[in-house]
Amino acid sequence: MLNVTRAELRKLRRPTLLYSTILVVMLLTGLFTTIIFLRIGSAHGPNRRGDMIDASILSQPQGLVYGFKIVAFFLGITALCVFASQTAQEYTLGTLRNLLVRQPARMKILAGKYLSMTIFAIVLVLADALVAIGVSFALAGHAKVSTSTWITSAALVLFGKTFVNVLLATMAYGTLGMILGLLFRSPISAIATGVIWSLILENILSAVVSSTSKWLPGQNFSNIAQGGAPEVSYHWSLILSLIYLTGAFAIVAILFKRRDVAN
Repeated sequence: MLNVTRAELRKLRRPTLLYSTILVVMLLTGLFTTIIFLRIGSAHGPNRRGDMIDASILSQPQGLVYGFKIVAFFLGITALCVFASQTAQEYTLGTLRNLLVRQPARMKILAGKYLSMTIFAIVLVLADALVAIGVSFALAGHAKVSTSTWITSAALVLFGKTFVNVLLATMAYGTLGMILGLLFRSPISAIATGVIWSLILENILSAVVSSTSKWLPGQNFSNIAQGGAPEVSYHWSLILSLIYLTGAFAIVAILFKRRDVAN
């Protein structure tokens, strides 16, 4: 499995994939975080879920990770696309057949792929966190936000929890992408289905029938990144997401093991 992981990491290290993906994520994270701090104090300052965010709120320990948390959904969608494309393109390009010649154990290939993409997700989330926190410190003075509480033990503990939650949510979206990649065996179909469901259909369903929010996978993935909400608890989202992903992954793993390698 380790040999498969190293081989997959070699593909993920391609500059056109690794550098471009991280660069886009870093730029958007920096942009969103900058907008938040620059709009502090304006008549239409930043708000989230109907709550106005001002300097006093960002001066608390949560201000350290605020910019990091707001881009969690974008990180998840990015992971979904990468996981889906890297899984499905083995069928489209016909390279899965060559992999099975070197490693006939399909479950080892699947496990190695997942481990390598987990490492990729960790790097992605870490880069995002560094940019968000760096921009927050750089613009705190301009927004009249005090950073004294950002360097306390409480803030560091909060950062650790937030990092883990965002990483879990990112991996949940990524796992969904891998599931779709194995199911459809086409990068375009897998990515389109995942993005349309997460960005459009779930939002429509939750808006039309609010009671469905606690059952929708994407809504629960995002809730994990935010550390829970009054409407849906963190533990509910964590357990339900685990059930969804474990069940779906078990099904596509069986398909991966038994289906023909041709697309």
